[in-house]
Amino acid sequence: MEKLKRINVANGDADGLFALHQLRLAEGAEGELVTGVKRDVRLLERVRAGAGDLVTVCDVSLAANRDALLRLLEAGARVRYFDHHYFDSIPDHAGLEAHLDTSPETCTSLLVDGYLGGAQRAWAVAAAFGDSLDAVARERAAPLNLAAHDLEALRELGRLANYNAYGESVAELMVAPAELYRQLATYRDPLLCFSQLEMFRSLGATRDADLRKAGQVAPRLELERCAAYVLPDAPWSRRVMGEFANRLAGDSAARALAVLAPSAHGGFIVSVRAPRGHGRGAGEFCAQFASGGGRREAGGINRLPAAQAAEFLRRFELFFHP
Repeated sequence: MEKLKRINVANGDADGLFALHQLRLAEGAEGELVTGVKRDVRLLERVRAGAGDLVTVCDVSLAANRDALLRLLEAGARVRYFDHHYFDSIPDHAGLEAHLDTSPETCTSLLVDGYLGGAQRAWAVAAAFGDSLDAVARERAAPLNLAAHDLEALRELGRLANYNAYGESVAELMVAPAELYRQLATYRDPLLCFSQLEMFRSLGATRDADLRKAGQVAPRLELERCAAYVLPDAPWSRRVMGEFANRLAGDSAARALAVLAPSAHGGFIVSVRAPRGHGRGAGEFCAQFASGGGRREAGGINRLPAAQAAEFLRRFELFFHP
């Protein structure tokens, strides 16, 4: 009789990988890993599973994977789904266990943290920092009684793992997400992971160099409540655009930010950050464009045709600076 399979599907950023790692540490179960760059959102299309197989999904949009999810459920697979991105409705199926919450103050790793009763809280804190949920991360970390330098180490761990996931292909990343997970999966303690793995030193140095180059780019649009930047056509631009957008948003929380980088396949990839307290979100704005979506604070467009760039900037200004 064929052995039942466990398949783990996770976004290749800090939130997806750290959510999965929390589950593995708590449950001790290994499985096949399906992951990719941050913008590779249709990961369930790669999964082949049948009756009785268990598929665990972390930080992958249900809206973008609905058809693939229904295919797996109809094939008899059991699917456990953790995510915080926009979805229209949850399929009504006995084989689906859904843990979905689109609240602006949560992320997938925090949903898993709640599911596990805080059993691997430090990993969830690092992931929340990676998703720029600094205030929430510090609140969740309070019971851990961490020293200030340890809390900062978790913040840097999350930021670096998140930075590493940006890029149009795995070849543009410093570390393939599957390899990053393979190395961190040997650690129970994220502080030891951060201090002992040399790859985080290398990621930090490259991230800082990329940010310095991005900081030299003048804004294409700059108004009181919104600004947009167009980075040059280079792998470093696509790697750093998310971290650059987060850095800009941290420096000016009341301003909407858009960062565009030319795609290697033509057109642009886009990261958007909504201003704090704005009634409408980045994900809502990006969903107006094909291949766009996200959550309230952060959204993106995977492929914006070059001919639509001027229209994007016009609509961005109207949406956030009416």
